[in-house]
Amino acid sequence: MMKFLFAGFAFGFCCFQMLAQSVQNGTPLNSSEYHTLRENLNNSQLKFEHQKEGRVAFVGGSITYNPGWRDSVCAYLTQRFPKTKFEFIAAGISSMGTTPAAFRLERDVLSKGSIDLLFEEAAVNDATNGRTPDEQQRAMEGIVRHVRYQNPAVDIVIMHFVDPDKMASYRAGKEPDVITNHNLVAEHYNIPTINLAKEVTDRIDHGEFTWEDDFVDLHPSPFGQGVYARSIIQFLNKSFANDLNASDKIEPHSSPAKLDAFCYDKGHLVDVSAAKFSKGWNLEPNWSPKDGTGTRTNYTEVPMLESDKPGSTLKLKFKGKAVGIAVAAGQDAGSVEYRIDKGSWQFLDLFTQWSPSLHLPWYYTLASELDGEKHRLELRISNSKNPKSTRHACRIRYFYVNGLNE
Repeated sequence: MMKFLFAGFAFGFCCFQMLAQSVQNGTPLNSSEYHTLRENLNNSQLKFEHQKEGRVAFVGGSITYNPGWRDSVCAYLTQRFPKTKFEFIAAGISSMGTTPAAFRLERDVLSKGSIDLLFEEAAVNDATNGRTPDEQQRAMEGIVRHVRYQNPAVDIVIMHFVDPDKMASYRAGKEPDVITNHNLVAEHYNIPTINLAKEVTDRIDHGEFTWEDDFVDLHPSPFGQGVYARSIIQFLNKSFANDLNASDKIEPHSSPAKLDAFCYDKGHLVDVSAAKFSKGWNLEPNWSPKDGTGTRTNYTEVPMLESDKPGSTLKLKFKGKAVGIAVAAGQDAGSVEYRIDKGSWQFLDLFTQWSPSLHLPWYYTLASELDGEKHRLELRISNSKNPKSTRHACRIRYFYVNGLNE
């Protein structure tokens, strides 16, 4: 099966190369025009060439989770550094952008050991999921700072993938807001970026291929995966072109002051067993849906704290600047009310536009500008619910906190 997948994406890669050569409007566009190198990748190159080992992580949503460009990049690195023993960490999870990534980073990436090279993408999901500009910046900055707390020398590449909304923005002469927000972080920390959203849009407008017949969807066809892979590999080839001396040393990257004091740089997940809950809640050790609708990775056959009884309450003590709940929001998702430190009660509808067909993993940040000290979250199932929902269910996979993991 894997040989078939690799063959399919290799075919897509070759198809893109041949089609680009037959472009109607003359010379094909050069991918380097969409690469902003900023700081080089010397640290990872030194690690791969001199120490002959490397740990490379890929963090993102479904476009990173699915086979395609990521496999091609792994194959390229293995060929480019044939004597290096690589560990590749595939940490893409469908539907998830920078906010989930900032809080699951420890579990899915940093727990594996020190990272040498990190690829991060979230421009599609951050926009589609309606994350605010503050959330987009805080989460991306949190990822950068958190991974560099573990290894100050880690090289990072931020990528912006394409979708129809981004294409429309570029054609209207405007940079998509989410790309602007992510670029603010990249510029502040001198991190390279690859703007595949702009590259794909321009190549289509240049007559090299079409969206409908070739690229097909924001989840790219094998051909589209080849477009991504070719551009990323061209970027890596240029980044790794330096001749390194035996005396060259791995150096920590600069660490400027925070852009946002509330960035999620100490994000971590909190097990649901940490909460105290009343009658009406059930800690199911091996939850799976019984309604036949879809799920996502790490959200089935796992512990889940659940209730569909209005009035059921829980409490969680935590220390940090932010707190939230990571839920499975299916067709029966209800609503909750919550408050921090006996403040005013807030209402939250857990039902999403995707809930009728999917137990969507969704990260709801309940507070994000706390003082970093000890706090208490109270949450209860509301009597009210979305009229489209079938019940009052709340299923919590994790709590999450931006603060020291105590």
